Amino acid sequence: MDPQWRDLWRKTYAAVLPAYHQNKEHWNTVVLDGSIPDDVIKRMIAESYDLVTDSPTKRIYEAVKKIPKGKVATYADVAQMAGDRKMARAVGNALHKNPDPCTIPCHRVVNSKGELAGEYAFGGAWKQAQILEREGVEIVGNKVNLAKYRLL
Repeated sequence: MDPQWRDLWRKTYAAVLPAYHQNKEHWNTVVLDGSIPDDVIKRMIAESYDLVTDSPTKRIYEAVKKIPKGKVATYADVAQMAGDRKMARAVGNALHKNPDPCTIPCHRVVNSKGELAGEYAFGGAWKQAQILEREGVEIVGNKVNLAKYRLL
């Protein structure tokens, strides 16, 4: 945990103590006695989770979030943005399991030919086309013109 936040939580809430399960320098123990608001506890958990997790899936989701409306990226583009161009297949797997399509716009990812996903997990290729068209991306023959709409 960032020492600045670690110390702030400890000073602000008596129920935040140095942790004994790791080392007292970097971690906090949070006593759930009702004295800390739920939203603060959730924030602490999210910050801790972000510090200790780094997975290809997480990097993929963060990369996809960077594709703006009106643009698309290929699976390989997303893999490259996530740190390893060779994991394009992992991009497809991650997007098929997308936990939050409203925040992680997987509809903006197409194959290397600009083709839409035939098995788009959230409604089929027609749904992917519909969403992209609403965002200003022209679809012709179930394809996107990569020269015009590609992010990279």
